[in-house]
Amino acid sequence: MRNEENLLFDFAKEPAVASRLKDPLGEQLAAFREFGKETRILETRSQAVDGRPLGAPTYVNEFWTAKQRAASRLHEISYRACFKPQLPRFFIERLTAPGEVVYDPFMGRGTSLIEAALLGRTPFGCDVNPLSVFLTRPRLHPPALREVGERLQEIDLADADEQPEELLVFYHPDTLRQIAALKKYLLRRKAESALDAVDEWIWMVALNRLTGHSRGFFSVYTMPPNQAVSVKSQRKINEVRGQTPPPRNVREIICRKTRQLLADCSESVRRRLAEAARGARILTGQCESTPEIGTGSVALAVTSPPFLNVVDYATDNWLRCWFIGADPRSVKLTVPRKLEEWRDEMACVLGELRRVLKAGGHVAFEVGEVRGGKVKLEETVLACGFEAGLEPVLVLINDQKFTKTANCWGVDNNFKGTNTNRVVVFRKPGPDRPRA
Repeated sequence: MRNEENLLFDFAKEPAVASRLKDPLGEQLAAFREFGKETRILETRSQAVDGRPLGAPTYVNEFWTAKQRAASRLHEISYRACFKPQLPRFFIERLTAPGEVVYDPFMGRGTSLIEAALLGRTPFGCDVNPLSVFLTRPRLHPPALREVGERLQEIDLADADEQPEELLVFYHPDTLRQIAALKKYLLRRKAESALDAVDEWIWMVALNRLTGHSRGFFSVYTMPPNQAVSVKSQRKINEVRGQTPPPRNVREIICRKTRQLLADCSESVRRRLAEAARGARILTGQCESTPEIGTGSVALAVTSPPFLNVVDYATDNWLRCWFIGADPRSVKLTVPRKLEEWRDEMACVLGELRRVLKAGGHVAFEVGEVRGGKVKLEETVLACGFEAGLEPVLVLINDQKFTKTANCWGVDNNFKGTNTNRVVVFRKPGPDRPRA
């Protein structure tokens, strides 16, 4: 087990590093050499709606590690198109102080919120997908492994009211009965307002064990756990592989995953999470209008919005929605097909972010890379933020061995899809904080 010092930055032990983090962000990026590479400084150019030219210095380097196990094990919850915890940590450490509010308006699996809590900040989040609350809130209140095991023994996993025949392409009949019984128990507890932290944790873990490609999941071999294929597609997978769903022990799988998630959840980490959770705010709804969040209350918004029709969240999450008793068709997700539609959506989002930000607060808006690098969303975001009244500060491009940037940045382009972290940083004008 890794010790806490590997996960949580200790300013007392690293005064030189702590001192550097007080420098303006652009200076830090220009001087960054942590992984042995020099930062390239370029420029991103765009144009405002009225035709005025816009520009921002652009810093290209490997700014955080690509290693999979370099963050808290609490983050190991699967969700489609989520960024690594190192991304929000990079900005949280540099642009906020302990106790300040860090907000993610597209929180997804809650990466920014959990990382903010681990760093002693107050986490706020919003997402139109109801699954986000199920995946985020339990990790702010992690139970003990013993509590999870005891609760699972109390649940009658033979007491099922449904056995959807179409799901037998994924599950052995006995396994499906256990899953349906667990669903019945959790929905009943929710209806009775009796859900506690242990129930919510079990629900979260079960959501992440529904389907996958190993014996650690409830299902037969299928697609990775961040998406569920259709019944028709799974039937074809079964035929090609000559497989039938084997029986699985639902209790055992949930306990095993719980043990992994809690592997480095020490008492000090639990205390930090509990303190952060007291002020946490997690919303389900459209982030273009969030009256629940006070004007000028947020120090940093760090997020990654839906990209241009790259991900079909409703299709990916249909099975998870079944397990929480939700209709995926009722969730009005933002999945624009055209750049103009995406721009309009993001302009509304950035306008609301300007309202909730305190003077001198920042937005770190990660837009990845789409359509093989042919569409540079950071250029569009620069214009949107400017129109919303935010000051463009810089663009950060995280370049790692397994990734690429567009050819215009002088880096090989060998893969399709989203391969780089491209983050536009804005600042809300005001005296509260020195310019980044």
